Amino acid sequence: MTEIAIFGYGTVGSGVAEVIGQNAAQIAQRCGGLHVKYILDLREFPGDPYEDRIVHDAAPIYADPEIKVICETMGGATFAYDYTKRALSAGISVCTSNKELVELHGAELSRMAKEHGCSYLFEASVGGGIPLIRTITQALTAERIDCICGILNGTTNYILHRMETGGLDFETALKEAQDMGYAEKDPTADIEGHDPCRKIAILASLVCGKKLDYNDIPMEGISSITLKDLAYAWALDGTVKLIAKSEFSEDGCRAIVSPRVVTQDNPLYSVKDVFNAVLIHSNMLDDSMYYGRGAGKLATASAVVGDAVECAQNAGRTVECGWSEEKLALADCDELKQKYLVRVKRDAAAKAKEILSAERELLVTEELLAGKIPAGVLDASAFSDEEALVSACMTEREFKKKIAQTDGVIHWIRM
Repeated sequence: MTEIAIFGYGTVGSGVAEVIGQNAAQIAQRCGGLHVKYILDLREFPGDPYEDRIVHDAAPIYADPEIKVICETMGGATFAYDYTKRALSAGISVCTSNKELVELHGAELSRMAKEHGCSYLFEASVGGGIPLIRTITQALTAERIDCICGILNGTTNYILHRMETGGLDFETALKEAQDMGYAEKDPTADIEGHDPCRKIAILASLVCGKKLDYNDIPMEGISSITLKDLAYAWALDGTVKLIAKSEFSEDGCRAIVSPRVVTQDNPLYSVKDVFNAVLIHSNMLDDSMYYGRGAGKLATASAVVGDAVECAQNAGRTVECGWSEEKLALADCDELKQKYLVRVKRDAAAKAKEILSAERELLVTEELLAGKIPAGVLDASAFSDEEALVSACMTEREFKKKIAQTDGVIHWIRM
């Protein structure tokens, strides 16, 4: 039996205790069992099944020779950082769901774990319960990964899904997501792309073995997406998703987070509601897809407990991920090639089509709208003063140069 402590008894922390309790038999088969000896939190939890294990001081936990693993579910990158360093320095393995801490200090903490004969594992920090970290660091170690592309934020996926299926504008869909508990009171990290940007930074860092700073990644959120944008996507037999993407080639790594038009031939098209999905392309396996709940109490807690089991199985050793503290310089994303959906005012459309070498013009009809959103929300007359086109495939640099020369641009989205 491996004794563990939980740091932070909020949604995920209480989920860790619940997973260990409910799946005790399965966990025992794999590592001899996990037992929660301490729970560190500032609050009291009267009536909770684990209330007798609540402590408010971490010192006794570090000093207890029986504690082999700490599950850090506090969040943030200040106190959690200090607590994690103290644990690793004491030779105690740490498992975390803290994406902010992992993105900022994951390489450093991994090094500290190796120096002190323990492990720092963070499966839950990127895809919730979806096994992405192990896939990259273990299952695909014989592969050369060329591209990671996916939906890494359930909140934004839910908002876009409700805009599409309910005919809601962005603000209304966001309010609904907040009422459902999917979006925070301050939703900035989700809707402006910071959350998926941190996650793709972690994944790209693991592929390259170097530290990628998420602040270096071009990032756009979904707050500018409207029902009109979605209508033009429907005309392409597609929809709009917030996509985190990283490509790897001989000239380096490129990463970007932005809304994109995703058509029905792409597996990510069918990812609805709060679900996440990631496509990984590698040179031998080709495409593989990983789908599931990217957040939520038990999904995330399951991944944390899975890491704790691995730590117990490797007691006295370090489970390494090959992540160094050397800074990874991103290659220029302006060299990425793609097509673009561009909305322009009708009186400027002819010139726009010429400048952007339009491959296709898009038409929104009453029949198209009737099949998608409730009657009365949006009709074809709302599009009378604008047109949309699909540009030729070109680099981002070339597109930016051309779009700057184009009058009457209303909005554009990558494809």
